[in-house]
Amino acid sequence: MLKDNSSGYRKNVGLIILNKKCKVLLCKRSKTDNWQFPQGGIDKKETPLDAAYRELFEEVNIQKNQVELISEYPEWIKYDLPPKFKKTPYTLNGFKGQNQKWFLFMLKEDVNISFHNDVKPEFDSYDWVNYWSPLKKIIYFKKDVYEKVLKGFSEKFTELCLK
Repeated sequence: MLKDNSSGYRKNVGLIILNKKCKVLLCKRSKTDNWQFPQGGIDKKETPLDAAYRELFEEVNIQKNQVELISEYPEWIKYDLPPKFKKTPYTLNGFKGQNQKWFLFMLKEDVNISFHNDVKPEFDSYDWVNYWSPLKKIIYFKKDVYEKVLKGFSEKFTELCLK
């Protein structure tokens, strides 16, 4: 995984996936009550978009040909991981937090969401929710990021879903 050496943040992609009913995919982290959009680190020599397609498959079993890229958020967004969360199995060893590049995808077809493509599945449940609902469920230290990204993609969402 790439590290933003100048700041100590792990480079990461965040994925917002819309289905044909204009609901977004929200996933529950394994063995917690914490919900989030799929996300994951960027490997060496991997572009953010390549990482996004890889993470779609690894985390939720969605293949590249099953989605259409709608938009890419124009900037990277950082968040800090609070110290109490650095002691979990999903810790960001040595990183302050994450520096994320966000993508909005629309499903082209119905998919079978599964968490079995990853050796250590990050999620154990999912739900298709209304566009703004994640702001009510997201863990506190990611809320500002989610609000910014959802606002940033809201025009595209409106064009696609509220015609």
